[in-house]
Amino acid sequence: MSVPPDLDPDPSPDAQLGRLLGRALNSFDLPDETLERLDGALAYAGSLHSAHHSAGRHRETYRHNWLLVDGGSLTLWELVHNTGRDGTPQHEVYVSEDELHLATARLPLPQDAEPEFDLHVPMAPVRLAPPPPLHRTFGADDPDSSVDHARRLLRRAENPDVTTRPGPGTARLLREARAHQITQAFGLRLSHGFALYEHAFLLRDGCELSLWEIEHTATPDGRHMCEVYATRQEALTAMKQRAASRTTGG
Repeated sequence: MSVPPDLDPDPSPDAQLGRLLGRALNSFDLPDETLERLDGALAYAGSLHSAHHSAGRHRETYRHNWLLVDGGSLTLWELVHNTGRDGTPQHEVYVSEDELHLATARLPLPQDAEPEFDLHVPMAPVRLAPPPPLHRTFGADDPDSSVDHARRLLRRAENPDVTTRPGPGTARLLREARAHQITQAFGLRLSHGFALYEHAFLLRDGCELSLWEIEHTATPDGRHMCEVYATRQEALTAMKQRAASRTTGG
């Protein structure tokens, strides 16, 4: 049985989501609204939902559940199978059981391989008190490297509206950075030529500060350009505006 690595114990809901989106072939089809709701989730639980193995072919489905900051919950469904040409495991992710049913029905498996969705495999309990730690794992402290990275990141920001760039207050805080981590945001339906990165900094007092960078070529001459924003939502909004402007030729 192919067990996804996110079913291994891990205290970070964000890490679980990142691994799921990173391995799913269709993660870019997920609605942006779904990914925005999952941002900053408080807890995660996952379980095997159904499975079939026959003549060297296998299919498993997994249920991934997140506790959201608004007190609600959100479930994603993962399909894992080896029915492709080369027989290597493939991962797909869906937002509803109906989509999962349709995807499973398209697999070239025997008729008796129809999925059973009543295995009653309990999900691991979601703990509400106290909430799991939200801090990510940074590498070894390297203040010189982290402060320099922050300086270069702010320097290359070319936001068309200068008022949207992180200001002097942010720059002062980042002088206290002692470690940093860069991750690419997967799963968003980005237009060709766009990429979104989170630059997370660990400050001396143990607090974390993140900046969001857009890299794109939506410029009149097609040159590479970077924009930096204080929040993920600001970056997503700017990215949609640049893509729309490029489409309309504005």
